[in-house]
Amino acid sequence: MTQSAADTAQATERGPMPEKVRLTVNNSERVIEIEPRVSLLAALRDELHLTGAKRGCDQGTCGACTVLVDGRRVLSCLTLAIACEGQDVTTVEGLARPNGSQDGQLPPLQQEFVTHDAFQCGYCTPGQIMSALGCVQEGHAEDNAEIGEWMSGNICRCAAYPHIRDAIRAARERL
Repeated sequence: MTQSAADTAQATERGPMPEKVRLTVNNSERVIEIEPRVSLLAALRDELHLTGAKRGCDQGTCGACTVLVDGRRVLSCLTLAIACEGQDVTTVEGLARPNGSQDGQLPPLQQEFVTHDAFQCGYCTPGQIMSALGCVQEGHAEDNAEIGEWMSGNICRCAAYPHIRDAIRAARERL
């Protein structure tokens, strides 16, 4: 049984009654009371009011809900929040500089998305940015083919893919 399957089995055994769950989100420990069946996406948006991760398909096919858990990309619509206890969850909101970007500067990856026009409607952008960050941190951003392969789980209805790849290549040295 994989660790994810074990986490899901443990969450299922707990039952449907709400429980207190400790989550470390964007370097801040938070305690929420949720049912074990609540997805990480629902916990982030509905309980913690962090709306960067988007609800797109609720089936893990679009990538709009991508966040990092312990530095690895996960689809928060398919991940149980309770399975993330003891792990570090990072959302797009957590990429802001500690001083709240009061210096007027965006974090490098976000700045490159702006510079390279890597978004149009913007709906997929938070998921694209989080997936791109994971892609670079995992060492999968050497060329356009590799970036395309490792970013293939994130759909952009506006088809800004060439610009997204350009932004990732430009930002990879600064991350």
